[in-house]
Amino acid sequence: HVQLVESGGGLVQPGGSLRLSCAASGSVFSGNTMGWYHQGPGKQREYLAGIQYNGRANYADSVKGRFTISRDNTKNMLYLQMNDLKQEDTGVYYCKLEQGTSLRYEYWGQGTQVNVSS
Repeated sequence: HVQLVESGGGLVQPGGSLRLSCAASGSVFSGNTMGWYHQGPGKQREYLAGIQYNGRANYADSVKGRFTISRDNTKNMLYLQMNDLKQEDTGVYYCKLEQGTSLRYEYWGQGTQVNVSS
């Protein structure tokens, strides 16, 4: 089993920055893919960015140029640097890890709250 714990959320003004972290522990295998998702108030969870084990990253159009995903495989850590935050970025941010070859398993963290408000 894998445990994911997000941190780094909080209150920030529009235009500000935050850096989210996700710590993975347990049965974490190399070759996994990790990603960040966002769920705004009253909305469905949406994909923001993903990163392969080799560091190749992918972004949703809504965050390209503002958010940067990164990882440290030696520490089983995932990060999301968020710049130029907007009010619509408010919500809960979740970390996801996928791993496995013939069968894919996915794990989710409990989320961290981000509030963008003046």
